[in-house]
Amino acid sequence: MYRLILKIGAAIVTLTVFLFAVFLIVDFPFGYYLVCMFLPIGYIIMAAGFHHESPEEQRVTSNIGMIFSAIYAVLIFLVYFAQTTTVRLEVLNEQATKILDYGKGGLLFNYDLLGYGMMALSTFFIGLSIKAESKPDKWLKYLMMIHGVFFISCFIMPMTGVFTNMANGDNGSGGTIALLFWCAYFLPIGILSYRHFGKAAKF
Repeated sequence: MYRLILKIGAAIVTLTVFLFAVFLIVDFPFGYYLVCMFLPIGYIIMAAGFHHESPEEQRVTSNIGMIFSAIYAVLIFLVYFAQTTTVRLEVLNEQATKILDYGKGGLLFNYDLLGYGMMALSTFFIGLSIKAESKPDKWLKYLMMIHGVFFISCFIMPMTGVFTNMANGDNGSGGTIALLFWCAYFLPIGILSYRHFGKAAKF
């Protein structure tokens, strides 16, 4: 039963990242806002599985990864639930739109980046805790650890205004390309995690 739940979590991650990329390409904002709320659910399930598997000497590391995954989930749910409800359904004045509308590069856009920075820290610590015993698991471990580098750009770059300019249309295609690059990077993590949890492991 544990393995089934964890495989479902990895499948959710894989599917939502794929759909996010598709909706970006076809320019369907409601679609990628919606799937972004399912990604944290799948990721937390995945992270819990790796935490459960982690050896005793790596338990502190995996605990840190789990805490960062929870922070990530809270921020992302706040951002995208606002986009699919208040921003989409209410008539907002110019100031409120600038703050709340993800596409305007305001406060919630920056919270979104902060959330994915927390996710990057989570993957780094979860990756550290993985006991890799096969080549695919080693790839998974290293991909998750290297993903931690995204924390730097997600945390520091919003302070420079670069991402805000992208969101406001100064370089919209550049922002889309950056997001598609992230999708291409993270998709193998979901696939390798699904494969990992599908093995006949003891839980």
